[in-house]
Amino acid sequence: MSVTAQDVKKLRAMTGAGMMDCKKALTETGGDFDAAVDFLRKKGLSSAAKKAGRETSEGMVYAYIHPGSRVGVLIEVNCETDFVARTDDFQALVRDLAMHVAAAQPRWVAREDVSEAEIEHEKKIYLEQMRESGKPEAVLEKIVTGKMEKFYSENCLLEQGFIKDPDKTVKALLTETIAKLGENMQVARFVRYELGK
Repeated sequence: MSVTAQDVKKLRAMTGAGMMDCKKALTETGGDFDAAVDFLRKKGLSSAAKKAGRETSEGMVYAYIHPGSRVGVLIEVNCETDFVARTDDFQALVRDLAMHVAAAQPRWVAREDVSEAEIEHEKKIYLEQMRESGKPEAVLEKIVTGKMEKFYSENCLLEQGFIKDPDKTVKALLTETIAKLGENMQVARFVRYELGK
């Protein structure tokens, strides 16, 4: 199947990838748009992984106040250059992340930020719950591991389902933006304020 310029343009509009990358993706997948999007995402993920070690000393601190002024978020997202920090795509990402923090109430950026004391405390609670419900000792460790994964996905920003697209994690959103803008980015920190709490 030959790939037309219209096909390439359509895929580029869908993904934001370069023209040659879109053409290659469509050629490799026989013109299947869904497969081509997956092809580009995999490529983007690998290029994002290569950028992960690069220093991020630029970026922005963004303040978001939720309508009604009862919830506010202050978030710092870093990138490599001030040029990227000023782009609409980067600023949209930061705004989306701030709104996500306001809505989803994560406690940490990543699972690595959770203290050992907190992890042990959670594991202890899960173990006691499982023992009280009569689960056999042989499966307790496996159940606790599963419950800890759920704990991370509920409490760590990067592992939460993104509020605008719950099928995608915040980490996947960040990775897609890294692939699109060509720079390493990371969420440095955030603080969420809620009136009366």
